Amino acid sequence: MSYLKVKEQLAAPFPARRVSWKPQAFSRDRSSALMVAFIDARAVMERLDAVCPGDWAFDVKLFPGTPPTARGRLTVLSLTRSDVGEAGEGEAGTLKAAASDALKRCAVHFGVGRYLYDLPATWVPWDEARRAPVTPLKLPDWALPEEERMVGASHILGALDALRSGLPRDLGQLREVYRHVRAALDAAERST
Repeated sequence: MSYLKVKEQLAAPFPARRVSWKPQAFSRDRSSALMVAFIDARAVMERLDAVCPGDWAFDVKLFPGTPPTARGRLTVLSLTRSDVGEAGEGEAGTLKAAASDALKRCAVHFGVGRYLYDLPATWVPWDEARRAPVTPLKLPDWALPEEERMVGASHILGALDALRSGLPRDLGQLREVYRHVRAALDAAERST
């Protein structure tokens, strides 16, 4: 088994239930929040186990401090990628959180969850009492596994909505947008 043969499997979208959302920033009055999607370290490990069982390893060096940090090295099918992780504030500010963050960031180098960075910035109404968005967030169709995607025109409309936030100027990002639009068009064509 080689990395090139499993690259697409590693990078495949996760089921919507495995993707969580957290606020990255708040409006001054905390009536709205900028939400970002993420996966947890368990989802990363499950993906690695499913795609290349026994052919991956993660080493981490922890650095206590405020906040705690970690340097991770993820080896998948004899390829190694390194990155750093940082624990969040409060109760989440542990060495374990830093190690989990390092694993997730290393896995992105192999494509695991990388598509989540392509989601448009989303400001939503925020309920401070519940410490949650007023309404649950949904992933666009292109960020879902094939079996969870809508068919037909609604799939294309979802892809177009993602484009409304503005096309990227970076050529690599523009190619990624094209790939998602092409997938939407292909799905619509298959459903007719």
